[in-house]
Amino acid sequence: HDPEQIIHRIRRQFRGRQYRLTDHAEDEMVDEETGRIRLSEIEEALLNGSILENYPNANRGPCCLVYGRTEAGRPLHVVCSTAREVLFVITVYQPTPPTWTTPTQRDY
Repeated sequence: HDPEQIIHRIRRQFRGRQYRLTDHAEDEMVDEETGRIRLSEIEEALLNGSILENYPNANRGPCCLVYGRTEAGRPLHVVCSTAREVLFVITVYQPTPPTWTTPTQRDY
């Protein structure tokens, strides 16, 4: 459950191309209202990001929300699995109001 260990594993899996994009993630990459999200941007966000929320007891298996910025400064959220041999990118989006007041703060 250590966030540092989890993010290092995610980075290792992504760099090693041991990942899969879910259909939902692919749909979000194309349908994103704030502009198309490229795979290279997901990589940038994961490689320089940190775990914002950890969900070790999620119904479909442990996962987490990673917050990172692209090299161009674009904030992204990436939800991915945390306990599988293959990393699953579950969804990806740019955090925006009304759900997110800032890229790291929800509007509860």
